[in-house]
Amino acid sequence: MKLKKRINKKSELVDKDFLQIINSFKSKGAVIDDRGRNLIKTFSIDKQIINVKSFKIPIAINQFIYKYIRNSKAKRSFEYGLKLISKNILTPKPLAYYEYFSPLGLQQSYYFSEHLKYDLTYRELVKNPNYPDHENILRQFTRFTWRLHEKGIYFKDHTPGNTLIVKKGDNYDFYLVDLNRMDFFKLDFDARIKNFSRLTPKKEMVKVMSNEYAKLVGESFEEIYEKMWFETDKFQKKFFRKVHLKEKYLGKKTVY
Repeated sequence: MKLKKRINKKSELVDKDFLQIINSFKSKGAVIDDRGRNLIKTFSIDKQIINVKSFKIPIAINQFIYKYIRNSKAKRSFEYGLKLISKNILTPKPLAYYEYFSPLGLQQSYYFSEHLKYDLTYRELVKNPNYPDHENILRQFTRFTWRLHEKGIYFKDHTPGNTLIVKKGDNYDFYLVDLNRMDFFKLDFDARIKNFSRLTPKKEMVKVMSNEYAKLVGESFEEIYEKMWFETDKFQKKFFRKVHLKEKYLGKKTVY
């Protein structure tokens, strides 16, 4: 198979290190996420802990698309990661991507990044309303999302598990992960508010985010909250309809 790759110039690992991981991926490494679509493992090389995301082999039509028309998820993850860092948005350091192509199209693909030790994700705030410093974290997260919007970043997978949160004294750092679905453009009001819709079904959390975002954009809380809850409610109803149908007819369990 034909190999395409790119390694971050700032990576301490070299080609042989990444190939060693790929060649032993099935038999070695510690699984940290395996939900049926993609598989994420950690590997330790030269005292570094590396995250490796192995993407599921695409269906036939997408194999062709990812070879000739559109960048693969691995390549997008790497390039978007570098772009986020250039815009001073945190994400685990992108190290490399590797793609393997057959004559028909893309087969295996891998995205490598530094492993990040974190304290929580947004999901903990949804599950536990009594999480320590809950409101402060939520307000800082809202300011972080505003920064994304100001920098023209529309993170399509802005969901509970895709922001890793690191406590720094009274403050928090926010790192984006699962990077392959992003757009970069000047966001209007509707796009900004819609970008909150996938985060939580809880009204009290939406109220806090609306209150903080209203301060940042100079709009009324009532206007922001009405729009944010409308978009949230619409997404949640659509999401749980799909979950119900998958569980009923396909027997698939969804991890929230």
